[in-house]
Amino acid sequence: MKKIIVGILIVCLYCFPFVYNSMYQDFANRSMLGYLLMLMATLLLAFLGKLFSSSIYLIIGNIISVIISFYFINEMSWNEEWGGYFKPLTPNQLLIFASVLFLIPQLFAMRLAKKLKDRDRVKG
Repeated sequence: MKKIIVGILIVCLYCFPFVYNSMYQDFANRSMLGYLLMLMATLLLAFLGKLFSSSIYLIIGNIISVIISFYFINEMSWNEEWGGYFKPLTPNQLLIFASVLFLIPQLFAMRLAKKLKDRDRVKG
């Protein structure tokens, strides 16, 4: 029961549109800080999700985050500057690229959590 509750909490936290927020911070403030915050947040969620729950919740959460980011990115399509800011990629292409790119560190965080979990099982 505990794993399910933690998993649902992880999915709810992943419902934040991480990629859109990062792209918006880049566009509005010309700051890469949004990408760094996204990296840290998703690393923490992936680590805790794997440590205390199942990987399926992380997969569902990432998919939901991408869908919500896609919605907000398309809501910005009225702004011509937004469409040209991320050249040579379009905003939707950057969404896919960033989402896939930020999966790599999440996989490492999940691997680390699994190692810690397995090590505790062997000791206990």
